[in-house]
Amino acid sequence: MKGKIIFLSAFFLLTTGAINAQAKNAPRSIISTTALIRKYHDQKELSGMQKGELLELYIERIKVLVKTLPYIALVTKPGVTMADLGIPDDNEHKKSLENQALGTSAFLDTTVDFQRKMMPYSDKANLIAAILFYEGTLKSLHEFNELNEM
Repeated sequence: MKGKIIFLSAFFLLTTGAINAQAKNAPRSIISTTALIRKYHDQKELSGMQKGELLELYIERIKVLVKTLPYIALVTKPGVTMADLGIPDDNEHKKSLENQALGTSAFLDTTVDFQRKMMPYSDKANLIAAILFYEGTLKSLHEFNELNEM
């Protein structure tokens, strides 16, 4: 019985180590793969939501915008890597991308904390208008893609 436990433990540790090693060498997406909007809304639909639901949508849209807009001159869709764009996949560029991701993450942590503390005091109508504005901005990225492909 002890032999099985030791074998399974060793197997688990080796498997975990191999998976982590592969993840470190995998090409990193320039735009986070979490920068996606699952659904766009209209004013009527948003008006029927509770303020807490609106706040979550508001925060989600902020996250997507922050993870997308700084990169639109390079790419507008998640999942594209430096190699896909012909950017050398060397240590200098990897470090730059990693530093940017860390800075974005720190900014978003601070921003989301602020939003959760302050936005509950905002008017529901203002939250709805902001969500619609952010969604309009995100939809315009599709137009940007079309212009860029011409």
